[in-house]
Amino acid sequence: MKESRILPLVLVAPALVTVLALFVYPLGFSLVTAFVDKAGAVTLTNFARAFEFYANDILFTLVIIALSTALVGLLAVAIGGYLTLGENPAAVAALRWLYRWPLFIPFVVAAQCMRTFLAKNGLMNNSLVAMGLLDPQQTAGLLDWRGIVITFVWKQLPFVALLVAGAMASLDRTTIEAARNLGAGRPRILVEIVLPQVRQTLLVGLVLSFVTMMSVLSVPIMISGESPTMITVDMAFRINNYGDYGTANALGFISYALTGVAAWFYLKRGISGGGKP
Repeated sequence: MKESRILPLVLVAPALVTVLALFVYPLGFSLVTAFVDKAGAVTLTNFARAFEFYANDILFTLVIIALSTALVGLLAVAIGGYLTLGENPAAVAALRWLYRWPLFIPFVVAAQCMRTFLAKNGLMNNSLVAMGLLDPQQTAGLLDWRGIVITFVWKQLPFVALLVAGAMASLDRTTIEAARNLGAGRPRILVEIVLPQVRQTLLVGLVLSFVTMMSVLSVPIMISGESPTMITVDMAFRINNYGDYGTANALGFISYALTGVAAWFYLKRGISGGGKP
């Protein structure tokens, strides 16, 4: 009897130790050291320094992530809606095949691809010039906040679209067909019938995307070298240039708080709705 109880613990132990050592301990250590100075005394100096030097970057991060999350949501609904309601089999099949590609590409690779694609003499502008749609003198790069948003949206869209499209595909099509028989168009069916039934799934995808994008370093540091920049770049700068883990962890705590607000919003909606769509 004891062996049957011990065996599951033995099997789970390696994964549990890994999670504790690589995730739980660093998280706890960073939260504690955000409130401690180099002498070990409790202080709020790290937060004062973080807001003094990086208040604009904190606001910039929130705006960029919020804008990217909103665009991901809108485009995911559009893609899922067309996959569910589209009447052109070839177009639906092509979209289903194409939209998943970025899902398997790491953020660092996506950032490098976008550096090449969005530069002033990059693939996008060169293609437009070759097609005669743009004059060489009119080309302009998008390696700034716009490039960060484009990269985030391109990378996270397949993940949310996959969740939303799957939820839409599992719906009972009786109401959809009834609305069509009554003359409702596809946009109205999508907004008034389909979307309310999958909003919980959409919220899950958006919250996870918000948290994921908040933690990315490679995209802002590779796409844009301008100021303001994102919190993750500031954290890396404080550690690499000054060895200032206190301020870096204070910025990390602020990012935890921002993602916590997003999670709280989702949980509040889920609880108030009783878990129903």
